[in-house]
Amino acid sequence: MIVVAVLVVGGGNRNLQAQPPAPARILVMPFENVKREGRIFWLGEASAVLLTDDLLALGANAITRPERQAAFERLQVPPAAALSDATVIRIGQLVGAAQIILGSLELDNDTLIVRARSIALDTGRVKTDVTVRGPIQQLFETFHQIARQIAPSTRSTDEVLRLQPPIAVFENYIKGILAETPATAINYLNAVLKEQPTFDRARLALWDIYAEQNDHQKALAAVTPVPDDSPWSRRARFLAGVSQLNLNRYDEAFATFKALADAQATPSALNNLGVVQLRRGSTPQTGQPTYYFNKAAEADPDDPDYLFNLGYAYWENRDPQAALYWLREAVRRNPADGDAHFVLGAALAAAGNTSEAAREKELAKRLSSTYEALDKEKRPGADTVPKGLERVKSDVELPHAERIEKTIATSEQRDQAELAQFHLDRGRRLFRDENDREAVVELNRALYLSPYLAEAHLLLGRVHLRTGRLHDAVNALKISLWSAETADAHAALGEAYRQSNDPTAARGEAERALTLDPSSAEAKALVARLNSR
Repeated sequence: MIVVAVLVVGGGNRNLQAQPPAPARILVMPFENVKREGRIFWLGEASAVLLTDDLLALGANAITRPERQAAFERLQVPPAAALSDATVIRIGQLVGAAQIILGSLELDNDTLIVRARSIALDTGRVKTDVTVRGPIQQLFETFHQIARQIAPSTRSTDEVLRLQPPIAVFENYIKGILAETPATAINYLNAVLKEQPTFDRARLALWDIYAEQNDHQKALAAVTPVPDDSPWSRRARFLAGVSQLNLNRYDEAFATFKALADAQATPSALNNLGVVQLRRGSTPQTGQPTYYFNKAAEADPDDPDYLFNLGYAYWENRDPQAALYWLREAVRRNPADGDAHFVLGAALAAAGNTSEAAREKELAKRLSSTYEALDKEKRPGADTVPKGLERVKSDVELPHAERIEKTIATSEQRDQAELAQFHLDRGRRLFRDENDREAVVELNRALYLSPYLAEAHLLLGRVHLRTGRLHDAVNALKISLWSAETADAHAALGEAYRQSNDPTAARGEAERALTLDPSSAEAKALVARLNSR
């Protein structure tokens, strides 16, 4: 979900501190290979990497490739997919971009022709439109000219270009990160390091491949040689810490993340210190898990993972009241978090609130099949909450969207239910006007105040369905049905399943919708679409 609801709460060490808004940023998308020429296929991704590097070197606030990849993953967009303008805009909004750079390239004999357009997200207007031609052997110089027109700087060209590797090394690196199989990627990246052992970003790419294969011994070995004076040193150390965690080398992981946090107390480093302490056990001298998770939540109160980890740590510490508080905050920010609902249910049961506990656990089952299976195999006397639910964070954190507490703070004396209805009404009107971005903002404000408001979840599911975010749509519609069963929600969920290529589930939802409301036009239309397949 792009927009996340947030509240600043008072009370001792539970006070979550606000962060200043992130500065305006530039997102460079891979350029289009106009003629689909095989020999320059790698230049599509290379264009985004090169231009981003140059913009950063010139002092612009460009969004890195790992952040772009994280946005693609959040939106469930295949990296090699041809993207619509609407999808590109959503990616830009997700990473907090103020402008997006799109472009194309083609080869005329040995002359590379590159066109780039810089588009302001707020107005949709083209800010810069530049075309540069140059020999392919002068690839770096060509993209540097484009970067200078987008972000003028006093930094010398020689100073920027000196940072670039030989073209052959850069080509192998790009081919490595684009390779379809791990073996091919590893071969390309090892060729890079054989030619230029100091090209540290190839080591980071190797870490990604080995970590994906869960081979953290090799992943750790890949990033360990990155020297402290490398511009990639901090990321290499962070990834090393993640591998040490996965290898159960907790003392080393603690030392790694502690050094990172001492140098710069990022919420991700603080969070992972809490994970280390939760897994290896803690002492007053090294700090309790709750201490580090609380520090992470103070540093980034928008991230539900930090709040979940804090609540989960309190549950593990047999403190159900504190667990209840933080887990409720976690589900406010991410109502589709099945783990948070399940642990919240366990904490409610421990506190004696059996009816609400049962509802939370039922919602967890709807959101995750894990809990359905766990309930079936549950043994008498066994701990109902699984071990290992704590969340390790990566070094790449996407920015969070508009904060909610500003609206709520100005209306503190108003009745919470009345205020939730106010935001729901606004969200409904914005949805009808197809102003999806603002509708999501208002609906999340309503859900912050009333997390199980069925119509708000239904409308949010319809927005996600309209914008192609099928996984988010399914989750929102499941919560809507759990909150209040309606024919409209069943029909919408059926359509989400149909678009997700699950016709059996889609037909089941359509049939249930027609049982509840035989006149439902939406359900009848869904059945007709299913029958036409």
